[in-house]
This record gives sequence, C-alpha cells and structure tokens, in this order.
Amino acid sequence: MNENVIKFGKAKKAIAQQKKEKTAAENRVKFGRTKSEKRRDKLSEQKHQKSVDDHKRDNE
Repeated sequence: MNENVIKFGKAKKAIAQQKKEKTAAENRVKFGRTKSEKRRDKLSEQKHQKSVDDHKRDNE
C-alpha cells in the first residue's frame, strides 16, 4: 500500500526539474558553441562576403 502513495510536493519538484532540464538542453543547442566554431563561422562569412564584393561591378 505504501508503494502507491504519491507525495505531491515531490511530484511537483520532479516536474519542475524536468522542465528546467529541458530548457537547459534547448539553450545548450541554441547558444552552446565553442570559440573555434564561432571563429570558423565568422571566417566563412567574411570569405563569402569578400567573394560577393569582388564580383560587384563598379559604376564609375
């Protein structure tokens, strides 16, 4: 009989903890990039922008 007893305080805390863990996992995916990954993306964007700028026509 004691096996089926649910303590609502613990149940609420467990649900809140699961919610926090889910939010943390989403934030790790969204914001969790290493410094080298950021640098690589920045260099790639600069290279792309330079390529675009080099192909522009000058209107002189």
